Amino acid sequence: MGKIKETSTHFENKKMLADECSEVYAAGIIGGQWSLVICSWLTNGKMRFGELKKAIPNITERMLTMQLRKLEKHRILTRTVYAEVPPRVEYELTEIGYELKPIITQLEQWGERHKNLDIK
Repeated sequence: MGKIKETSTHFENKKMLADECSEVYAAGIIGGQWSLVICSWLTNGKMRFGELKKAIPNITERMLTMQLRKLEKHRILTRTVYAEVPPRVEYELTEIGYELKPIITQLEQWGERHKNLDIK
């Protein structure tokens, strides 16, 4: 699925809804499996790219990079580059990002209670 063009009606509707509804805005940032799982791992502390990739084996490097950039853009995490050889880069949740910890915990608990329900 491609990126939504900023001139499309769908894009405008999505943007208006996010502007009016804080829940939709928040879900747009952390929604989706990858952003949420990245934030979940980072609630335990700083991690390097390779550590995140190892912790989330089904994510491609490209997708991990894209999600990390998105979360950094929204100030959910910070990226720190150390001037070493080889270069070392660490990702860490910001104060805003750490505010997600109880929400992630509640989602986990809710998921545990409901994932085995037989929905038909």
